[in-house]
Amino acid sequence: MKTNNILEKEYIDKGYWKDINLGNMLRKWSSIYSEKIAVVDGDTRITYKQLNQKVDKLVKGFKKLGLKKGDKVVLQLPNSLSFVVISFAFFKMGVIPIMALPAHRETELKGIFETSKATTYIIKDKHLGYDYRDLARNLKRENSKIDKVIVDGEEEEFIPLKSLISNDIFVIDDIVVNDYIDDNSNVDERIDFKDIAFLLLSGGTTGIPKLIPRRHTDYLYVAETLAHKCEMDENSVYLAVLPIAHNFPLGCPGMIGTFSVGGTVVMCKAASPDEILPLIEEEKVTMTALVPALASICLEFLELENDFDISSLKLIQIGGSVLDSVTAHKVMNSFNCTLQQVYGIAEGLICCTSIDDTKDIICNCQGKPISLGDEVRIVNENGEDVKKREVGELIVRGPYTILGYYNLPIVNKKCFTNDGYYCTGDKAYITYEGNYQIVGRIKEQINRAGEKITPSELEELLSKHEMIKEASVVGIKDSSLGERICAFIITDNKKLNINEIRKFLREQGLATFKMPDQVEVIKSWPLTSVGKINKEKLKNLATKDYK
Repeated sequence: MKTNNILEKEYIDKGYWKDINLGNMLRKWSSIYSEKIAVVDGDTRITYKQLNQKVDKLVKGFKKLGLKKGDKVVLQLPNSLSFVVISFAFFKMGVIPIMALPAHRETELKGIFETSKATTYIIKDKHLGYDYRDLARNLKRENSKIDKVIVDGEEEEFIPLKSLISNDIFVIDDIVVNDYIDDNSNVDERIDFKDIAFLLLSGGTTGIPKLIPRRHTDYLYVAETLAHKCEMDENSVYLAVLPIAHNFPLGCPGMIGTFSVGGTVVMCKAASPDEILPLIEEEKVTMTALVPALASICLEFLELENDFDISSLKLIQIGGSVLDSVTAHKVMNSFNCTLQQVYGIAEGLICCTSIDDTKDIICNCQGKPISLGDEVRIVNENGEDVKKREVGELIVRGPYTILGYYNLPIVNKKCFTNDGYYCTGDKAYITYEGNYQIVGRIKEQINRAGEKITPSELEELLSKHEMIKEASVVGIKDSSLGERICAFIITDNKKLNINEIRKFLREQGLATFKMPDQVEVIKSWPLTSVGKINKEKLKNLATKDYK
């Protein structure tokens, strides 16, 4: 049986893991690609050399603030240069950012702070009409351990990010901070390549997300490997459309993969076709990544507005949920570029089609694992390997798949086998050509437009409504979203409508992407033979025409 220590030694011996951290990689990239443009954010264009210098300035600012190696910081920013600079400053310091999404609200963030014991919170002032400073105030009222809130923008009573970057005088709790730090202060403590670089988020069963520890070395490996597979180089221009804190645009190959070849990352503020398509034209974008629902919206937009010059686009990745073959063909024809289907999990394994695959393969499967070090099995309920073309649960271990969730020993016993395989909960089979096809979920989880929603979390909040006696939530197959969220409720108030329910859930702090798309009132539950709610029957009861 292979223990975690044996696996780690194997990954080092076989060259999958390099002895370098992400902070030092930025220094290396800034030396190699010094005057090339690294990031475009609106009117701001910054070279690799300038990016590294800006990061070093922020390191000094964070050290003045008292942040040090091993500290946890909840980082909740939209796609921006600030996200890049802050992330790499933390990579250089050994501070561990927790990659919260802009859509997360109080329910999720309470759990994130509780699990991580983070005491610092970094936010944008406002984004897409939402004021994150109000969110910070609410969290601070309920969690006295949050002692620093840093704001990118108008800070009000909080700490201004711009002061940390410029090393100006700033004030915390009426104390002036302007300590002298000499030039040697930027020398890192030893940040080991096997250290945790950051924590990604996974869905939880009670609204408390699981924290996914990604190491410097494993994340660099997957980003570089995918960049090579996508044939990226110094001329590559990557458009970050999806939230940059997501695994997909962060490092698959995403931002980090683009940096590894000296390419340019263009920040897209809103995941909308009226921003995506003009940016592709203006910045001569060569590659981007979308979820199926967003790809479909872009296709519809292109049918109405077909005067965009998107001829620079060479590759479009689609992942997050299964892409149907009809839409896949439409994407290839309308965007007139290569499509790459991607199956990936924040915990590790990435499978994707190859650029030179046939159209039939690209449109009908999720390809193969990206690394020779990936050990992938399809097993039945007894943990036995199934035959080719038979469906089972996909389990995996490899050089960039985690060996355990952060600080969750009980969960790890359920999610990992004794010999280190991670149980994905995805149902899959292997084609005769050796490609993987994902067909659904074993775990009860709704995949809405690439976002994972746990029904029990929503059921618990719905049950708090004074007019709802009981609630049960299911995912309904949807041509646009992949799955839509349908909430069944038992209530005496027949006039209770979806808008009132959404308003209530917003007040409870639920993220927008977890809001029900559909609400159905039911008199009693259909039950299984053992007395449990029969969710398959509920799915059949859901009306096809919904508002």
